[in-house]
Amino acid sequence: MELLYFAVAFVCGFGVYQLKLPPLIGFLIAGFVLNLSGFKTTELLNTIANLGITLLLFSIGLKLKVSHLIKPQVWAPASLHLIISSAIFCSLMLFLGAFSLPLFVDLSWQSALLVGFAFSFSSTVFAVKVLEERGEMASLHGKIAIGILVMQDIFAVIFLAISTGKTPNGWAFSLLVALPLLRPVMFWVLNRSKHGELLPLFGFFFALVVGYHAFEFVGLKGDLGALIIGMIFAPHKKASELAKSLLNLKEILLVGFFLTIGLGADLTLNSLLIALIIVLVLPVKAALYYLLTNAFKLRARTSLLSAFSLANYSEFGLIVCMVAASSGLITSEWLAVMAIAVSMTFIIASPLNKRSNEIYVKIEAWLMRFESPTRLAEELPVNLNDTKIVIFGMGRIGTGAYETINITHPGVVAGVDIKPEVVEKHVARGRKALLADATDPDFWQRVNHSHVEMIMLAMPKHMQNIFALEQLRASGYQGQVTAIANYPDQQKELEDMGVDSTYNFYLEAGSGFAEHVKQKLFP
Repeated sequence: MELLYFAVAFVCGFGVYQLKLPPLIGFLIAGFVLNLSGFKTTELLNTIANLGITLLLFSIGLKLKVSHLIKPQVWAPASLHLIISSAIFCSLMLFLGAFSLPLFVDLSWQSALLVGFAFSFSSTVFAVKVLEERGEMASLHGKIAIGILVMQDIFAVIFLAISTGKTPNGWAFSLLVALPLLRPVMFWVLNRSKHGELLPLFGFFFALVVGYHAFEFVGLKGDLGALIIGMIFAPHKKASELAKSLLNLKEILLVGFFLTIGLGADLTLNSLLIALIIVLVLPVKAALYYLLTNAFKLRARTSLLSAFSLANYSEFGLIVCMVAASSGLITSEWLAVMAIAVSMTFIIASPLNKRSNEIYVKIEAWLMRFESPTRLAEELPVNLNDTKIVIFGMGRIGTGAYETINITHPGVVAGVDIKPEVVEKHVARGRKALLADATDPDFWQRVNHSHVEMIMLAMPKHMQNIFALEQLRASGYQGQVTAIANYPDQQKELEDMGVDSTYNFYLEAGSGFAEHVKQKLFP
């Protein structure tokens, strides 16, 4: 049965992808198609979905630092948004109930507040998939969005503990004390797992056994446990490699999650109409995210892209509605309303996020009215004076290019990266490295690149290089551009857009290796 479900998911995902839309929209559609055909979710599919979410949270933890959560621009908007949006949704539902509309009329103010609380959350699964596909997990707006979602997860744990009466047992304190003490041992095991098939199995073990099941055993939310274990490993030098090793497995398991949303919905005309009403309130929710983050000195673009990533309803709402329905506070039809509303917002938000830079450019002048004149350190202007060559993306390829050029032409090259920790590392080693986002239209407006003769696009995600190239051309840059690519079709796309030369990392790595050997044999 599950093979049929995944086969339908592939067909729908493939069809949607040909329309240049994210495949997850196709997976959601597959769930509803199967539902209308009389199929329902199965225990195995639910297990697959839960495994996917657990690995997702573990992967988020691997890229997250506690210092990101304690920043005012993260915890303050997250807290204020939860309170204000819950009040807005509660008021709306009580207002509609006054007109005797189905489902709304049965809500008391307590149950309306509970449902409003459910709709105040945004989807971690959706936001992470969108940010990963665009290569923006390390960008400032990506870190703000993920930080807000983690804060929401913390609120979720508190809610579940209160609503279900499930409180941590006596072992919880012991576990939380033991984890920091066991950290050196955990790091040693990670080091000894090397780079092969043992590495993803290591991640699977620590996410599911040490994270999920250990936390469930002591009365804490298992998903939160996976997130915390991931955060413990985040400072380790192999954290990024570990996350990459789990990527494909996590993506396949999350297909099960998207299928369960459509398969689990009890589709009726009432639930569909009410979900449409709830979806109409989504712009208010997104605008609130924008205004609150903007109030904490974030630039207009950073606030807008963070708001777009969070412009959806959350799978957590299904859990809240399930708890409320089991307590008799709301009817089970609200589960269907939530499932349909979540699916609709995913479908709306996917193309919205894909075109976020285009949208920002069109409404930039209007958004600037709300922007704070004070800049955060991460968003200060960038100086490229006396720089002839600029490398965007200071990973392994970018760093190698920097070192090679700097040997023969010292002082003329600069590296740019969106990760503060990467920039700090290069600056500490004496390299000229700058913090900036190459896909940011504002960056190209603020920077003077008239002295720059060549720009090298060496960012790991193909779409990052495409977005940067679009902004570069729009800024009027006339110099040479070269870019890396993983596949021939990506090379062709870049060349069609006017790139002077491309470097296929996989194809040309062999020739680079041979050149290295020749220099050793025939110095």
